[in-house]
Amino acid sequence: MAKYDFKSVGEDHQKRTQQRLQRVQEPPIGIKTPLELGDSNDGLLKMHRNLDKTIEDNFRNLLLTNWGERLMDYQFGANLKELTFELGSEDFDNEAISRISQAVSRYLPFIQLRTFEPFSEIGQENSLAKVGIRITYSISQIDNKERKIDVILYAAG
Repeated sequence: MAKYDFKSVGEDHQKRTQQRLQRVQEPPIGIKTPLELGDSNDGLLKMHRNLDKTIEDNFRNLLLTNWGERLMDYQFGANLKELTFELGSEDFDNEAISRISQAVSRYLPFIQLRTFEPFSEIGQENSLAKVGIRITYSISQIDNKERKIDVILYAAG
């Protein structure tokens, strides 16, 4: 005959109720990217439940998207890909700043841009490994805390 331990029966009613209450108290705000399969609290895909993380994720997607990559909205994105290897020179930095400013004012107008800093990292044998930008920004509707976002525009192995 089989012998069962009562502790191995599974989740109890109280634990399931607590999980349901947690989902109601912290409703999902947006889908987390890159896409990941969700857990029991999220559903099919992982979700953001924090406004700061949702805005950061949306801002990153805006910076990494080039014109024509978004269905039904050709001009969505900052269109930085064509400037990738020229970042660091004053003319191209100004063009990148202009494109980012225009995209943010159109799609995320609640973000106040502060500073723009291009960077590149040299890999092995003096080859270019990464090219990216670092932007500091704030969101006055939430708080005036300064936030930073680093975006890699080009990475080579």
